[in-house]
Amino acid sequence: MGESEFNPFQKGVLIFDGGMGTEIYRNHIFTNRCFDELNLSMPQLIRRIHQSYVNAGADVITTNTFGANRAGLEKYALAEKTVEINKSGAALARSVAVQPDRATRRSTALVAGSVGPIPDDGNEYSPSEAAAILAEQVTALREGGVDFILFETIHTPQQAAAALGAIRRGGGDIPYMLSFVPPQRDEELAEKLRILFAVLEAAPRAPFAAGLNCGRDPAEMLPAVEVAMKITEFPLVVQPNAGYPKPFEGRQLYYCSPEYIATYAMEYLGLGVVGIGGCCGTTAEHIAEIAKMVRPLARSQSAQAVSYGEPAVPARDESPLAGRTKLAEKLARREWIRTVELIPPSGYDLEQTTAKVRRLAEFGVDAVNIPDGPRASARISNVAVAERILNEVGLEPILHFCCRDRNLIGMQSELLACALYKIRNILFITGDPPKLGNYPNATGVFDTDAIGLCELQTRLNRGIDLGGGAIDPPTDAVIGVGLDPTSLNRPREIDRFRRKVEAGAHFAITQPVFDPDALLRFFDEIGDVPIPVIAGVWPLTNYRNAVFMGNEVPGVVIPDTVMRRMETVSAGSKEDQMKVGIEIAREAIERIRSRVGGVQVSAPFGRVEISMEVMSE
Repeated sequence: MGESEFNPFQKGVLIFDGGMGTEIYRNHIFTNRCFDELNLSMPQLIRRIHQSYVNAGADVITTNTFGANRAGLEKYALAEKTVEINKSGAALARSVAVQPDRATRRSTALVAGSVGPIPDDGNEYSPSEAAAILAEQVTALREGGVDFILFETIHTPQQAAAALGAIRRGGGDIPYMLSFVPPQRDEELAEKLRILFAVLEAAPRAPFAAGLNCGRDPAEMLPAVEVAMKITEFPLVVQPNAGYPKPFEGRQLYYCSPEYIATYAMEYLGLGVVGIGGCCGTTAEHIAEIAKMVRPLARSQSAQAVSYGEPAVPARDESPLAGRTKLAEKLARREWIRTVELIPPSGYDLEQTTAKVRRLAEFGVDAVNIPDGPRASARISNVAVAERILNEVGLEPILHFCCRDRNLIGMQSELLACALYKIRNILFITGDPPKLGNYPNATGVFDTDAIGLCELQTRLNRGIDLGGGAIDPPTDAVIGVGLDPTSLNRPREIDRFRRKVEAGAHFAITQPVFDPDALLRFFDEIGDVPIPVIAGVWPLTNYRNAVFMGNEVPGVVIPDTVMRRMETVSAGSKEDQMKVGIEIAREAIERIRSRVGGVQVSAPFGRVEISMEVMSE
């Protein structure tokens, strides 16, 4: 299999546009007309649709040529205009792509030349004839100036073979990709997708990517993406439908909200896809929401290499881990650790917070975890909270430190402030995208990710700053990292965990564990776990809390057995529901106790007595 040199994904995940045919229909053009011919008779409409997608944030816009092959145009008596319609479609998209929108100041978009399958109209075409029909369209699009050819909505290996034949005949050296329609039945997914992707493996000139589009709504597309990521090495682009159309006053409307499709777009991203857009029924509003949610998360999930300045001074030896903090001493000795997570208040009155921490200190916990703007919320600086706790209560904090809200310069400054305040236990996380919080239009910085932060802190521990200058004395931070044992993209999570350890991590804290067996399986996949892992535990307070955690909190997966168990007591008293939640948490700890270095128990709604009860012997 040859290699494609065209790689538009080098700078990150691409946002593709949405539906074209359904957008034309929404503009009161009904199906008795040839939609492809509108490139000639109504170019202003097609240009306006393209512009709406560019304004929404699309990096790739697709020509209005899905059915513009000779066989498809024949029934409209337009076969002789095949070349003209395709070249016009390419020119219209190009005219929008090269003109940055004044409002958004966005750079040039890529233009994908859309080629759909030959219509099944009862005519029998030999493989050679089918390839020749599509080759005419491919040649016209290539000459019209598209950046690549997108063969989309392919159902069968025969259609895929015709597309590859068209590339051989009329594609020249233009890049191309094929996008398949997943089968309707989940039990057929693996077998049928494997057959379709196998066609690509045999291509004499490899596509630069493969795709899944149409046929499924956002939720139904998820299992197809999971299967595809396991059976192909091609970069994957995903474009689901916006639900299913429903009749309303003579029209077919889609009721899938932009937020709904964007939520699943984030799931696709977590699985490792490199391009996300929409198919039938998706609008510019859908694409705008996808772009708003996916771009910050894509930046945060890309393992960004930070170019640190070459050291102008020799690196110092790091101080012994055990001597840095009380927590570090227990980590070095592999002793059992008990911590509690306590979210900072949204205001600046810390009296209640310090009172709760005193109770935890009296109870005997080893440290208190202080999140950094969890779920992209605006709260008092957790550095201020950690400094107050350390000096007024004497209990060591574990400061969560995310890279969402600061650039590298600001992060180094704050890490040096932590050293000044003797806040040395620091958990480095990438952070939730701003869209998840109450300020969705805030900008996520994401100059680097958790791996880059570990590297930065390790340099500071060795007396070298961001630019390569000396830090004297060096910092003495104890480096913690996050770990998600239920990640949809397990190989990526394991790879990133290992890279965090290589970057200097001393311990890890997991996302809340509701399925102990999933954590144990994750450990088995890792093999040798080189650093202590502290298991996150969240005692559920009631059934509604369980539903919220499972549906709204990124990285949290609650198994059906736990949901059913909470649901069985949902009609009972608050105390009864909380008792079951505490029992579930205790059982989880007991199940994993021999494989972890300790627990971090969250205090739901700030109620530290719940976390203490979970940890009571």
